[in-house]
Amino acid sequence: MRRYDVVVVGAGAAGLMAAGTAASQGFRTLLIEKMEKPARKVRITGKGRCNLTNARPLDEFVEKVRVNQPFAWDFLRFFSNLRTIEFFKKNGLPLVTERGERVYPASGKAGDVANALEKFARKHGTEIECNTSALRIETREGRVASITVRGRKNRLETIETDHIIIATGGLSYPATGSTGDGYTLAHALGHRIVEVRPSLVPLQTKTASDEELDGLQLKNVNLTLFIDENPVAQEFGEVDFFGNGVIGGATILRVSREAVDALIDGHGVSLSIDLKPALTPAQISDRLDRERAELEADAPLRNLLRKVLPHKLILPVAKRAGVKPTASLAEFTDDDRQAIVGVLKAYDLEVTDYRPFEEAIVTAGGVDVSQIDPMTLQSRLVPGLYFAGEVMDVDANTGGYNLQLAFSSGKLAGMLKHF
Repeated sequence: MRRYDVVVVGAGAAGLMAAGTAASQGFRTLLIEKMEKPARKVRITGKGRCNLTNARPLDEFVEKVRVNQPFAWDFLRFFSNLRTIEFFKKNGLPLVTERGERVYPASGKAGDVANALEKFARKHGTEIECNTSALRIETREGRVASITVRGRKNRLETIETDHIIIATGGLSYPATGSTGDGYTLAHALGHRIVEVRPSLVPLQTKTASDEELDGLQLKNVNLTLFIDENPVAQEFGEVDFFGNGVIGGATILRVSREAVDALIDGHGVSLSIDLKPALTPAQISDRLDRERAELEADAPLRNLLRKVLPHKLILPVAKRAGVKPTASLAEFTDDDRQAIVGVLKAYDLEVTDYRPFEEAIVTAGGVDVSQIDPMTLQSRLVPGLYFAGEVMDVDANTGGYNLQLAFSSGKLAGMLKHF
């Protein structure tokens, strides 16, 4: 029977960091991964570019953590975003900082981030075994004793160890191996699992009939999320329409956590987009009058709308305002103008559902952090068992924050501290 000091389950961002850290301290470390190669999710993160962290000051950074901020503080202070930047540079990966303090590999290739993490783990002696799944964890006298795995050719093996780090991720992007295995392992040992649901996920709306919106990308708009007709969140930035009523983009992702929770609880959810946030209604009205004066009286209304809207929005806005885009400007009334202004300041969408885990960037919910020591990330229930990354009930906004949570928690878990 093989024996290791540490077995890390899951070779994603958190697992590779944890394994490399443990191995660097002289622990004989085995990292198992159910997929055919490590860090598959990292390799597709950020549309293949991988926004690996955010360079904001740490007190601003932690404000982007959506749940269990005090718990996250401990491992973020231990291994901060600035230390992460130094880590990757030290491991041969040049970085660049872009708008919003987002940090990317200078190459623009997410695979380079994954390769740097794998290189770090292997450099310190971590043994990595892919195509290997964890089945169950055994305890002796209440603490970790062994783990049973299924490896290549469906071979079962029990590996003795005193320390196990669960870093299996959540349920988002299941094709990369995130299929909830960590929740099963933790629950079997008595840990409570906070209900898991998609987060940073596109939303489903009733705009499927507005076929013209397919492919539309809006920038510099204000988005307001309403729950039961009460405004609860506001974001400025991008909104993307994907067709069939699916809506995404940075602003949608940032409000999706509240939207998903509200939908699960049976509340009414809607969105309102201010298409012209820099202008007051009066200023928009004045502009429409000025643009109208430069057109022929018999010109169609769509010519006027073309001057203030993207082409894909002309028909949907006209529909909502109750005007015909083919009508001549000679027929354009004050009421028509005010109706258009109203739609431009409040393009409303009813949210009917959220998209599945396959389209979510992260998973909300997970192992209840009250059962995890924040100073060590060791289980309060089972000595020798540690957690890192998305498997825990901690998640954050888009912008590099979630990968930083993975790196920081992986680093702390890999120290194998205990008090």
